[in-house]
Amino acid sequence: MPLVRISLIKRIDGLSAAIGRTVYQTMKNVLGVPDKDNFQLIDEHSSDTFVYDPDYLGITRTQDLVIIQITLNEGRTTAAKKSFYAELARRLNSEHGIRLEDVFVNLVEVKKENWSFGLGIAQYADETPT
Repeated sequence: MPLVRISLIKRIDGLSAAIGRTVYQTMKNVLGVPDKDNFQLIDEHSSDTFVYDPDYLGITRTQDLVIIQITLNEGRTTAAKKSFYAELARRLNSEHGIRLEDVFVNLVEVKKENWSFGLGIAQYADETPT
């Protein structure tokens, strides 16, 4: 169900794919995303095409900023989302050395009928809400 977009300044250390693995594992652990439901777009930018405010809301960001946008089915509680934000930032910090201040996450919730995983079919459209 989720579609993940990860954007960051191009790195030479190959960290982008590792970040993607951490995001997916954290979604599975905290948000209950099923096995194999892993669709990600990882975009590496030059510093002139990756625009951000280095001090918005009093949070000091560096060029190691990672912006993660996840489109997913609606319905998770605010507590679950907060838990996800905290756990993802903690894991990216402990596993990859990304500063907590450099983890920017945006969740975009959509109704289940807004997905087609192929074949021109809305696979989730006829599911009974849980």
